Amino acid sequence: MAFGSTPVLLWLFFLSLSPLTKAKVPAIIVFGDSSVDSGNNNLISTVLKSNFQPYGRDFYGGQPTGRFCNGRIPPDFISEAFGLKPAIPAYLDPAYNISDFATGVCFASAGTGYDNATSKVLNVIPLWKELEYYKEYQRKLRSYVGENKANEILREALYLMSLGTNDFLENYYVFPTRKSQFSVRQYQDFLLGLGENFVRELHALGVRKISITGLPPMGCLPLERATNILGQNDCVPEYNNVASGFNRKLEGLVAKLNKELPGMRMVSAPAYDIFYQIITRPSLFGFEVTGMACCSTGTFEMSYLCNQYNPFTCSDASKYVFWDAFHPTEKTNKIISDHLIPLLLAMFSH
Repeated sequence: MAFGSTPVLLWLFFLSLSPLTKAKVPAIIVFGDSSVDSGNNNLISTVLKSNFQPYGRDFYGGQPTGRFCNGRIPPDFISEAFGLKPAIPAYLDPAYNISDFATGVCFASAGTGYDNATSKVLNVIPLWKELEYYKEYQRKLRSYVGENKANEILREALYLMSLGTNDFLENYYVFPTRKSQFSVRQYQDFLLGLGENFVRELHALGVRKISITGLPPMGCLPLERATNILGQNDCVPEYNNVASGFNRKLEGLVAKLNKELPGMRMVSAPAYDIFYQIITRPSLFGFEVTGMACCSTGTFEMSYLCNQYNPFTCSDASKYVFWDAFHPTEKTNKIISDHLIPLLLAMFSH
């Protein structure tokens, strides 16, 4: 009888250990753009907001939070996978305080990029300011839990970075300044140099675990397809090639920084391929519409152009790869996150 119960006892023992295992990542801390912004833009003076219906209609309570989605975004799913809360609050949201932020916080701002000039286009939070908010957060955390506990949280936390799309689609390809200064390859290198400086600053502040996401297949965003009239509204190959090239260089940078920065464990989270598969083979993932978004006419709309009064907004977002002309639906975000989570758990949960 005792022998037969041993597996059960072992199972109970391991079950009791599992929270400890998950606690190796005590917080998820987020930097970046609208792909990961959970509502910081609500609190700044910019036209780029999403704190109104129909945004958030599939979020908890049907509330628009400032996420550019009908529901949750990747950091929310990643946080939940590590046994933490299912939604990461925005640092500037007055509804939350340091007790909430101790297990996860988002500094991201929709419309921002590596390049300070990109954040100026729509008057959003530049990356250097996200870093200043993070330093302020460190001070608050130390006051809240004490020096030693705060240092442990900051060291063991998983930091997510996702940005770069706006640098190309809202800056380089739209305005003449950067184009006159840099070729596309030079601009890629310029952005990666800024990204490297940012990571080195984080490392100096005690950060050790980073997942950085490169560019999506940005030539396949509905906004780009809608303007690609000569290409029969198909994906724009040039933009996708730029994204792929940037991502390869980013992987090289990650390898370099892992070698050069003591104790750094950094990974390049490969979202491009799974996203491209979803867009080009939607039926495999249960989608029906990929070239147009759910919101409004699904071609040019994002932020205030995607509103609840438009009669064309789709009733079931789960059939659509994209929520607005720039951002994926919650279902797409979950598929991409589920693809990345095993790598993140293997890399960071021990």
